[in-house]
Amino acid sequence: MNNSVFILKDRSILYINGSDAKDFLQNLISNDINKVGDDYSCFASLLTPQGKFLYEFIVIKHKLGYFIDCEKSQSEEIFKQLNMYKIRSKVEILNLSNEFVVASFGYEKYLSIEGAKDIQGFTFKYREDPIVLDPRNKSLGARLIINLEKLYLSLKKLGLKDDKIEKYYNQSHRLGIVPKDLNKLKNKLFGIECNYEELNGIDFKKGCYVGQENTARIKLKNKLSKRLLPIEIIDGQLSEDEKIFNNDVEIGKVLIDKNYPFALIKYLDKNFDKDQVFKGKTCSFKVFIPDWLKI
Repeated sequence: MNNSVFILKDRSILYINGSDAKDFLQNLISNDINKVGDDYSCFASLLTPQGKFLYEFIVIKHKLGYFIDCEKSQSEEIFKQLNMYKIRSKVEILNLSNEFVVASFGYEKYLSIEGAKDIQGFTFKYREDPIVLDPRNKSLGARLIINLEKLYLSLKKLGLKDDKIEKYYNQSHRLGIVPKDLNKLKNKLFGIECNYEELNGIDFKKGCYVGQENTARIKLKNKLSKRLLPIEIIDGQLSEDEKIFNNDVEIGKVLIDKNYPFALIKYLDKNFDKDQVFKGKTCSFKVFIPDWLKI
């Protein structure tokens, strides 16, 4: 069993509580907050009114409120955006990033812990701190949300050893799930094009939320023609916003270029072939379709 743990120092924790916290989040996020309880957490996004991507995060019930586990580079903007929507709602929004940390460890190790269940999003407490089996894909393992002061004692008790965060990034990228640099996606694609349906990040049965109308229309009218897909660089270097061509036909655009690259691809276009080696301005690469994405 792999006992590696990755301290995700690029993640932040916001906390939302107050008597209106549940309704407040329900009116904003793409998933159904009613699913979230002491034994279940969800993946969700915050979109523009037009349904374009802004932010994504994991929502975890904690005491009388909710943890928002988000990328650190987006945390201040999410904090401001939530406060902008707050208006008269009886909610308190706190940035607890200096107090709490996210630690990720493997799926097999998770299953070995007493109380764990093999259900994506399943959540239980370990010494009062939530452990969540990643609601997007169980191959990403589990995450422990814990006060920084208690972190290393809990890791020791769990038999976990600190490992290089790049291994986690590589695993996420191989799975086709964006590990970092989410700001490079802002306003550049629709939330549904981020594969949120397959990553359990959209609930099409819930009521209104910001961006719901366009998201539902794309789904119901089968208008989804582009998807965010990972890139495997063979040699050279990509450029952000570089267009991808085949047979002189544009079939996509690079959105994240460095380290763990992704592109928005017209995956239904007859000129797209997932087995093809594409030539960019200064590199060659392949676009791959993750196994969980049945397209």
